[in-house]
Amino acid sequence: MRVTILAHEQFPDRAKTAQGILRYADYDVVAVLDRDRAGERVADHVPDAQDAPIVTGMDDVDEPVDALIVGIAPIGGGFDESWRPDVRTALERGCDVVSGLHYFLTEDEEFAALAAAHDAELWDVREPPEDLSVSEGVAADIDAEIVCTVGTDCSVGKMTATMELVDAAREAGHDAAVIPTGQTGIMVEGWGNPIDRVISDFTAGAVEEMILEKGDEHDLLVVEGQGSIVHPAYSAVTCGILHGAMADRLVMCHDATRESIHGYESFDLPPIETYVSLYESLAAPVRESEVVAGMLDTHHLEGDDAARAALSDFEDAVGAPATDPIRYDAAEVLEAIV
Repeated sequence: MRVTILAHEQFPDRAKTAQGILRYADYDVVAVLDRDRAGERVADHVPDAQDAPIVTGMDDVDEPVDALIVGIAPIGGGFDESWRPDVRTALERGCDVVSGLHYFLTEDEEFAALAAAHDAELWDVREPPEDLSVSEGVAADIDAEIVCTVGTDCSVGKMTATMELVDAAREAGHDAAVIPTGQTGIMVEGWGNPIDRVISDFTAGAVEEMILEKGDEHDLLVVEGQGSIVHPAYSAVTCGILHGAMADRLVMCHDATRESIHGYESFDLPPIETYVSLYESLAAPVRESEVVAGMLDTHHLEGDDAARAALSDFEDAVGAPATDPIRYDAAEVLEAIV
């Protein structure tokens, strides 16, 4: 499928969905839309992903396109009205539009009418299925090993760690699969439950349902974590995933330059050791689980020496081996995880 990705004024650092699509999705990316970086290329900023030109908007895309993907997810998941012309143009050209926002495009009268008139589809990735229920506490009964990525904050690499870990496990001969819990993972994998949109009582059940669905098909399941257990807004989602997954092992994810909670900068991040204790103790009443590895985002650090020093400090704090799965390789810690 040929797609364009909307990432206005956010590419690359605040467009994690766009980066996830460029790295992991089986799509042919025709262009990235970003008014601030028009005329540049993806490879100028993200050299380890699929390359594509960056243009001002859909009007600058002359090639055939099957879908426009909203590649940014602002706090609160709202729709920025400055994006409307690009979505409108895409629909008028008969392109499907894929969105991971909390603002559902199917409920927008203009977009719904345009989609119907031009035989296009609107896919609101964050719309959960209607048949979810509470957890039965049985995820641990499956034969597959369950690993869950957890983090110190939002946007610290949990989705990336999940994808890279599954790729590394498959290359090593393990039958591994992703359990997608967020909009980017769902877009990449083509299925999943958007946990941050699920009724609170059903959060753990929505994770459990996916694990039960895949548990007999694979030897290793890696659950995509969300948020952080100390996040003032999203901790409930994190806890629901942790308890629903009933993971055998946890992988701690962190941004080497992050000192405060993104979007809530008055809240400093606790020490890494505090996170390890919190996650393990919170998981324990439901399922004894241990942080066995770390994944550190070092892309803001200049040079290998700085990255290696940060990894060494992170390993000491986590008490387990760690790597940067993009700068280096997830296989470096695979043995500790599987």
